[in-house]
Amino acid sequence: MTGMPANAGLLPERVEKAAQERIAAGTYQTLVFGAVDGDKSEVVAFGKLDDGKVPDGDTVYEIGSVTKTFTATLLARAVLSGRVTLDSPVAQLLPDFKIPSRGGKDITLGLLATQYSGLPRMPSNFLPRDPANPYADYDAAKLKAFLAGYRLPRDPGAVYEYSNLGFGLLGYALAQLEHTTYGAVIDDEILKRLGMTMSGTSMTMSGTVFTDVMRAHLAPGHDDTGKAAKNWEVDALAGAGAIRSTTNDMLRYLKANMGIDQSPLVAAMKLAQRPRSDMTKTMRIGLAWITTDKGIVWHNGMTAGYRSFLGFTADGRRGVVILANTAADADDLGFATLDADAPLAPTYKAIVLPGASLDDYVGTYKLADKFLLSVFRMNDGLFARATGQSAIPIFPSAPNEFFAKVAGISISFTRDPMGVVNGLVLHQNGDRAAPKLSASELPPELKEIALDAATVGDYVGKYRFNFGMLDVALKSDHLEAQLTGQPAFPIFASATDKFFYKIVDAQLDFERDAGGNVVAVVLHQNGLDMRAPRVTTQQ
Repeated sequence: MTGMPANAGLLPERVEKAAQERIAAGTYQTLVFGAVDGDKSEVVAFGKLDDGKVPDGDTVYEIGSVTKTFTATLLARAVLSGRVTLDSPVAQLLPDFKIPSRGGKDITLGLLATQYSGLPRMPSNFLPRDPANPYADYDAAKLKAFLAGYRLPRDPGAVYEYSNLGFGLLGYALAQLEHTTYGAVIDDEILKRLGMTMSGTSMTMSGTVFTDVMRAHLAPGHDDTGKAAKNWEVDALAGAGAIRSTTNDMLRYLKANMGIDQSPLVAAMKLAQRPRSDMTKTMRIGLAWITTDKGIVWHNGMTAGYRSFLGFTADGRRGVVILANTAADADDLGFATLDADAPLAPTYKAIVLPGASLDDYVGTYKLADKFLLSVFRMNDGLFARATGQSAIPIFPSAPNEFFAKVAGISISFTRDPMGVVNGLVLHQNGDRAAPKLSASELPPELKEIALDAATVGDYVGKYRFNFGMLDVALKSDHLEAQLTGQPAFPIFASATDKFFYKIVDAQLDFERDAGGNVVAVVLHQNGLDMRAPRVTTQQ
């Protein structure tokens, strides 16, 4: 461990040990904790930055979705001032926007803040020019266009669904209420009031705060494989995750939320924290803030190169902030700091297995009826994707043993007496066995078939959606599809003219004219069916 302060003592010993082990294993490059116990607080740092320096309380990190708690505080302040209510339709703040509604019910500010708006996690026209910096070019015009054409799949208020889009919309609307930008209103209403002088939003967007001093203290981010990651700039959806901060500043924010340091924001913070709706069987959500059945109030965050956690006990006695410049899950460290009984995930160190041996694990595994886990090869590694979820990379820690760097997930593959992989056990909040399905047992949409070369060539070309172009190209022995501004991903045939992705839950159905020529494609994703006519043909 490096950077251990002289006044160490507030972090539980087991959390310190886990942090040391994870730094040594390369799970994180650096971890900085800000711990609070009553009137005592301390900063504890682990690891070294790219330049060999030890991080400290003034090292700047992206805090990702912890930003949502700031947006919730803005909303609570507006409510307490009488300017809006939680039942105010967001359309009242955005009169030039067409906001979807359903069943006679409007999307209100409160429903956005409690993740009950009915809006999807991300808009379908989110097609970044630079996938490594995905939010930078999603502006107000794109947000307005998406909302104008979106049809809600359920009534607002019906179901909890985490939505970066929803919180981005909330932040944008609250900034419009003040006739300014999100960065400016956050600076005026929260950062300055708490003395958070090393915090701000974008490094490049206008109307925001990011000083040269902050830039000099910025910890370079790393993805979950340890590779350098770009910093994110967030435009219209800034309220979902744009803030950068330090452990010292986040301790100021944490203490204000805990009621330890009295400030003009305390009443708004308490209003935001109050649980309002069910989220899971063991958690309820207020305005962004989540409260567990053990009385821990918390939120986490992630960007391409960073992770964050902020939490405290409901009695206001103990709290913790964790900042990391690697996009690997740190939630268990946060909960273990606040709850002696909270489990800590094991520390894994990735090893290298021969590429050919990874093929043994490729297949589809049945966790439950209509809930499958697909394991597949991509970019020289192994990925896993559960039904309805995005794929995540998994890393070998030993033959037959793999782990993910998110959500405390690990997987043990099983083999039959002949040594053939025949199942797996998913370790996440318990153990769930899943047999490997044979080709005949797969659902029709997941049964990969081989098409003859002539048929495969039929689909090669470009297809124009109203939000960008889909380029279908032949790569060696398979097809890849690439949306404008996104990476190219392999697609797999389940029937003639029907293809599916393995990396995301999406399908492509190609259409032919009376002469048998492919003339269009329909993308099925996020409950939407989006058609694109073919505009060029490659010979």
